[in-house]
Amino acid sequence: MAEAAPQHLALPSGLLELCALLGPSRDSLRGPDQMSLKNGVSRPSALDPEVLSIFVPPFVTKEDSQMAGAPCVTPSKARRRSFRKKRDKPKAEPWKGLPPEDVSVPNGVDLLALPQLCFPGGVYVASEPREDCVHFLVLTDVCGNRTYGVVAQYYRPLHDESCFYNGKAHWEPSWPTAGAAGCFVPFAVCVVSKLPYYNALKDCLSCLLTHLKLCKDFEVDNHIKDFAAKLSLIPSPPPGPLHLIFNMKPLQIVFPSRADPESPLIDLDLHLPLLCFRPEKVLQILTCLLTEQRIVFFSSNWALLPLVAECFLAYLHPLQWQHTFVPVLSHQMLDFVMAPTSFLMGCHLDHFEEVSKEADGLILINIDNGSVTCSNDEDVDVPDIPLLAAQTFIQRVQSLQLHHELDLAHLGTSTDLNEGRTRRRAWQQRLNCQVQQVALHLLFSIFREVKNHLNYEHRVFNSEEFLKTRAPGDQQFYRQVLDTYMFHSFLKARLSGRMDAFAQMDLHMQSEEDRFNGMLASPRRPTIEKMASRKSSPLHVAHRRMVVSMPNLQDITIPELPARNSSLRKVDASECSSGSTVLSVTPKPTYTFKIPEIHFPLVSQCVQAYYSDCVALLSKAMSLLAPDSSVLLARYFYLRGAVHLMHGQLLDALLDFQSLYKTDIRIFPADLVRRMVGSLSGPQRAQAERVPELRRLISEVVDKPGEAPKPDDRVKNFELPRKHMQLDDFVKRVQESGIVKDTSIIHRLFEALTVGHQKQIDPETFKDFYNCWKEAEAEAQEVSLPLSVMEHLDKNECVYKLSSSVKTNHGVGKIAMTQKRLFLLTEGRPGYVEISTFRNIEEVRSTTVAFLLLRIPTLKIKMASKKEVFEANLKTECDLWHLMVKEMWAGKKLADDHKDPQYVQQALTHVLLMDAVVGTLQSSSAVYAASKLSYFDKMKSEMPLTVPKTTSETLKHRINPSAGETFPHAVDVLLYTPGHLDPAEKVEDAHPKLWCALNEGKVTVFDASSWTIYQHCFKVGTSKLNCMVMAEQNQVWVGSEDSVIYIINIHSMSCNKQLTDHRSSVTDLVVQNGTPSKVYSCSRDGTILAWNVSTLRVTSRFQLPGGRLSSISLHDGCLWCCTGNSIVVVTSNGLLCQELKISENVGDICTSFLSLQLLPEQEQLWAACAGFNSIYVWSLKDLTQRPQAVHLQDCSEVSCMITVKQQIWVGGTGLSQGKSKGKIYVIDAERKTVEKELVAHMDTVKALCSAEDRYVLSGSGGGEGKIAIWKVE
Repeated sequence: MAEAAPQHLALPSGLLELCALLGPSRDSLRGPDQMSLKNGVSRPSALDPEVLSIFVPPFVTKEDSQMAGAPCVTPSKARRRSFRKKRDKPKAEPWKGLPPEDVSVPNGVDLLALPQLCFPGGVYVASEPREDCVHFLVLTDVCGNRTYGVVAQYYRPLHDESCFYNGKAHWEPSWPTAGAAGCFVPFAVCVVSKLPYYNALKDCLSCLLTHLKLCKDFEVDNHIKDFAAKLSLIPSPPPGPLHLIFNMKPLQIVFPSRADPESPLIDLDLHLPLLCFRPEKVLQILTCLLTEQRIVFFSSNWALLPLVAECFLAYLHPLQWQHTFVPVLSHQMLDFVMAPTSFLMGCHLDHFEEVSKEADGLILINIDNGSVTCSNDEDVDVPDIPLLAAQTFIQRVQSLQLHHELDLAHLGTSTDLNEGRTRRRAWQQRLNCQVQQVALHLLFSIFREVKNHLNYEHRVFNSEEFLKTRAPGDQQFYRQVLDTYMFHSFLKARLSGRMDAFAQMDLHMQSEEDRFNGMLASPRRPTIEKMASRKSSPLHVAHRRMVVSMPNLQDITIPELPARNSSLRKVDASECSSGSTVLSVTPKPTYTFKIPEIHFPLVSQCVQAYYSDCVALLSKAMSLLAPDSSVLLARYFYLRGAVHLMHGQLLDALLDFQSLYKTDIRIFPADLVRRMVGSLSGPQRAQAERVPELRRLISEVVDKPGEAPKPDDRVKNFELPRKHMQLDDFVKRVQESGIVKDTSIIHRLFEALTVGHQKQIDPETFKDFYNCWKEAEAEAQEVSLPLSVMEHLDKNECVYKLSSSVKTNHGVGKIAMTQKRLFLLTEGRPGYVEISTFRNIEEVRSTTVAFLLLRIPTLKIKMASKKEVFEANLKTECDLWHLMVKEMWAGKKLADDHKDPQYVQQALTHVLLMDAVVGTLQSSSAVYAASKLSYFDKMKSEMPLTVPKTTSETLKHRINPSAGETFPHAVDVLLYTPGHLDPAEKVEDAHPKLWCALNEGKVTVFDASSWTIYQHCFKVGTSKLNCMVMAEQNQVWVGSEDSVIYIINIHSMSCNKQLTDHRSSVTDLVVQNGTPSKVYSCSRDGTILAWNVSTLRVTSRFQLPGGRLSSISLHDGCLWCCTGNSIVVVTSNGLLCQELKISENVGDICTSFLSLQLLPEQEQLWAACAGFNSIYVWSLKDLTQRPQAVHLQDCSEVSCMITVKQQIWVGGTGLSQGKSKGKIYVIDAERKTVEKELVAHMDTVKALCSAEDRYVLSGSGGGEGKIAIWKVE
């Protein structure tokens, strides 16, 4: 097969895309107006600007003689656009010249429009020198990709004997002469970059102008070319804490990096809008952006237009403006504001009146006087930002220290220019960080509860229910925002699990209640604690359906809601009570790397020397780093790889990029590496294949197909069904609605709604059921208990159901049901009468009581601790309450027996669904239909499952890592990590943790001090996880079926490092403590690697013959390896010490070793074999002796085994009460007898781990997916 030809590799550009010199055209300077100016007669008309020279990298080719020239293009007169449509638009003249063929103008740079943008106010010859000025551009190509321009304008005198056009390409002997006095011509240098380096490139151009003013006319092009060449050789820094410094003389230029891959690059002063606008106006402008209005900024200062607009877009992060963005419009481009779609543009203040009169529906923002108005004095429908969020934002902005002079007041004057700039930059960095946090908190308070109305499995957002949870005065704002492209992209990011600034804040701001709610499978209601904190509000009564119970709702009510402010009108800041100060934010530490000097003349040898200097300096910096500085090390690897690539050293570049797997995978340039591998020649590819690291890298990016794009990643809005539904479609619809996620419960609901009918549900039935459910939620939100009643309830209790007013033997009142008890809310003077806790119920009966000639249905509840029976004449509600109370009673009994609170939560879900089913069907058979949801009551009566006494006494608690999922997931691996009060952690983060590896690379983390969810599922690859260990105190290593070892940082809960040296599934990991500490890893193909934990380097590597390596253990400096048909003992260097063959000891060549445990004190080796219901014990003194067998009664399969104190805990599958269950056998190591036989799970026991030898935790298979916590004696 013919070898594929290597692809051409386009090298990544440095900071510079293009540099251009612009000025008036030759023809315009020879006009009569300019001649009259030279004679001092009158003010001339505007000249026609054009591009005089273009400088595009690369500036050095392989041959030294081929220097990148200064190709010149001379476009025709700038294309003029009339502002009013009725005016005639003159056609643009054709180009008088084109760029030379060897010059490639970058995409997004329109050379025809560039002169107008560089001179947006026109070009005028001045009679006296004027001060240099800078402004900024944003250029967008047809695909929406932005490039950024910085323009420096300066003036040069027009001399008699020579002019700016006397280069070879422009010299004309017939050039007119004029007097030198009083004629200064404007020119501009424009630098275009893919990165928004506003301040850095402004500083660079300022340095360039100091040289241009001193040079002669014919030297200008060479100076600009050298300047452009310097910028083109500077690599762009990767995201992270490393900034680049370059000496441009006389200034040290700093090129900052993005804070992280999800953050924008910030190289401007984010507090500028806060100096130009009052906080109330800032909020109005943000509202206009969030609702995607047609917005035009105005200023008499061209530079402020892009800077202020960019600041506002930075405030929106992580939301992104996706419409037209042209922050600088020249006077020829004013027609752009007639566009009918959303846009963000900027004009000079001189055009304010004209734009205001000629265009309709625009938001006009005057930066100079801080005003926000509408064009044509009309009222654009722009709502206000939610009031509470706005008040907090205003208070925080008012607390910011916006003036650098106040910060300098106590300091001496700096006598060093660069020192003063460094001081100012540090102050600006702190302020930028504070401003970003204030803006992020604003967005977070606005959109935090959006996640509660998202269905992640089906990518559905229930917008209508979300709107019902908003305050009445805020609904107009949310209705407009929810329809925008910006918000839709925000939803897609939430559903994709993007860990951007918003997601990080959400994780950081999680309360203990949020984490507890994450474990609940039942719908939530307001807790007693929230009910007590809720103030009475007329809004709460008047708008009965405005608030719907959903997860994590914040019931914020305002005693007296002030009148809403009309759009674009003044907000009275006095309404905002003081008290919320600026957030205390400490910027993350940053580091700098100084780019070496670039020597001239710019020939090939000088460029090669520059690259070599860069590599040497980067290598030196890497050698000086501490072993734990992996974040900084990753940035050095990235930069060195980029320099190697620019130098043409592809293999060295690939090695550096491959090192990012071990240091920070987030900045790995996957697309660039893929193109690099594709460009390798045959000999280069062969050389790369001989290097193990590169061979793995090439297989990763080439041999493995990339992830197939999802066919449909859009977010759907929840809609009620319009056609009949079979079971599968019904399950999907209920999950989308957010009512219930658990598939098995929805199956029971389907049976209930289709009793006596064809097994399908019509749209009307679904609509009725949905409305009944939502009405019940709304009613629960409106429950208001007196303080005297709330005192009797726990703070986390919620009222889930209230009866109508009924007569009882304790008076008239309403029966209330919480997750813990039943109580009577008496009428008249509201009071509390406890009926019973569900644990205390002994019997529940539905009967009738005679009253005159009637028989009234009555509910009777007998308690274990009381002789008196509670009676309630519930009439038509009696049968439903009978079902509900019995289900809650059964759920509570199961929860107590199995030490699993999830049973109560599931029972609550059944009860609420029963209520909705009865309300939906409204027929005589409704209660019978609802009885299909009496799952636990039937379980208790039909097949009572008694928990064995030993199991009940040993079991402490159960938790469910699959809570909130549609079905349970198998628990593949468990790891307990003890708590450490590390300075890098918050106190609450230092608690012990339980790490649970679920299917497809999911990891859930529990706080082991409270058994609440600490971190919901995050992804570690996409394959099954086989093993986990804690290395040192800040890393968790995870071995995966995909042959990768993933390293999780315990502090940040992020997985940014991967070890890719294995070629087969990683089956086990073991830690050897010491200095430095080591981790041994093994893979199924028999490979064993020893890792230095600090450097993540492989210190030794060896291979066991035969493969099938499933586990390893450390004992007395040797590795004991379980390889299936034998147990092999090797030294840490791989030398064979001894081997225990299964065929010689067990006598069955058809079986294999599953796992082993070493007991050094007893000098014993314990091993489990496939297909055997016994554990075999060898003496370490003589492995040749026949093993002793410990029989496991009723065991059909052994899956895992751990040592705890003097006990061996064995997990597997066995029979209990005639059924296959997950069982645990606790064996006394000394007596070699089974002490306990625990019925652990409904499915097989797949994982075991010890918690400080005090508890053992067991994880079950996918049939149950729960974790049990056992007491160790």
